[in-house]
Amino acid sequence: MWIDTHCHLDAREFGGDSLGVAARALEKDVGMIVIPAIDRANWPAVRDLAANAPNASYAIGIHPICVPKATDDDLVAMREAVRAAMDDPRFVAIGEVGLDFFLPELCEPAMRDKQIHYFREQLKIAREFGLPILTHVRKSQDQVLKHVRQIPPAGGIAHAFNGSFQQAQGYIDIGFKLGFGGNLTFTRALQIRRLAEQLPLSAIVMETDAPDIAPQWLHPGVNTPDQVPGIAEVLAQLRGIPLEELQSATTANAHSVMPRLRGLMPG
Repeated sequence: MWIDTHCHLDAREFGGDSLGVAARALEKDVGMIVIPAIDRANWPAVRDLAANAPNASYAIGIHPICVPKATDDDLVAMREAVRAAMDDPRFVAIGEVGLDFFLPELCEPAMRDKQIHYFREQLKIAREFGLPILTHVRKSQDQVLKHVRQIPPAGGIAHAFNGSFQQAQGYIDIGFKLGFGGNLTFTRALQIRRLAEQLPLSAIVMETDAPDIAPQWLHPGVNTPDQVPGIAEVLAQLRGIPLEELQSATTANAHSVMPRLRGLMPG
């Protein structure tokens, strides 16, 4: 079975049919979907979805685009939410966390500093509870690497990786995996396709980031987790390996970086 390591299954784009979306993904052999949270308001939603879909698990975190409205009380609440969730087998990671130095409103000096503060505090929570992180990284690869090296969590995934080979090696060296999804299906995405083709297979996990980053055949439509096998077929062709080998390796990689996933896959 496949694992979609990053899917916002609670997104409004799914029109209230999130459980149906998950069920259709399971029909396509997507045996697990990891649902990252984005802020305090949707922690209950991702938890409840994971509780009601046999092929879903979840993460708790504060996304950098939600940092402007976040308060220190949210960090206190997050630590308590994580503590409570440790008894839930479907809770697998801290995320989605990271840095976004792409959006103009997030690039003002004060907001950059606030992002860094929230990222580092969430890294501390991940380290305290021995959890991996799911990172959001836009125009901030080196900065994210710097802070992760200073406050190392128990591994993680560089979501939607699009950095350099040197940056990829930096993540690999600290035990991270690199997430690849719909972007690699576009022939013009030369750097992402080179990375997906040439990086060690042991470093790669599959993702959709649904409802975003739709593959070429759906763009600009709504992405869904049942697209993982089609995206994987493109990746297998790029690497010149059998699809079954890619499935086995990427599933093992996801289990390796998120050990709490083991044993969750349906039947």
